[in-house]
Amino acid sequence: MNFNKQLKIYRERDGYSQEELAEKIYVTRQTISKWENDHTYPDIHNLIALSTLFDVTLDELVKGDVEIMKNTQDIEAERMNRLSWVMLLFIVLAVLSIGPALLLWDWYGLSIPLVLWAISMVAALKIEKIKKEKDVQTYSEIVAFMDGNDLETARAKRDKKRDRWNKAKIVVGFSLVAGILATISSFLWVWLS
Repeated sequence: MNFNKQLKIYRERDGYSQEELAEKIYVTRQTISKWENDHTYPDIHNLIALSTLFDVTLDELVKGDVEIMKNTQDIEAERMNRLSWVMLLFIVLAVLSIGPALLLWDWYGLSIPLVLWAISMVAALKIEKIKKEKDVQTYSEIVAFMDGNDLETARAKRDKKRDRWNKAKIVVGFSLVAGILATISSFLWVWLS
């Protein structure tokens, strides 16, 4: 969480309006509004006054509740894991259903693997959204995120050129495997017809 969100949470928790909070720490209501809207940031004296008033540590005020953040990370990691399995399952089902669908319903049967593939792509897009929100890009960062470990250590090891090359290899490799499997399914369809 950011300071602006924390400030609003603690202000509302203690039942202060922006005007009342401003009076308590000797600033203007506009200043409180700017802090809550993330336009400006308070100096150290105001941070200390706020932490004393709200009876929280500076860490809790600035960073938020670490336990809540860890629980949120655990929930996101579990969701990412579930989505990964959904994506893999539907990709496998899509590839395996090409041949039988063509056999049974001719070219109209391709709609079945396409729907299965679309479901897997929705799961993949949701995974990418989580990765973007959490700034998780490399495999070591994903593992650190899933295990609840320090992401900064993993982020320090990023190599952008290598990351782009690895992504290209994955896309090309996946495309080749999907193409080969689709070709095999098509040959089976022709052979069995």
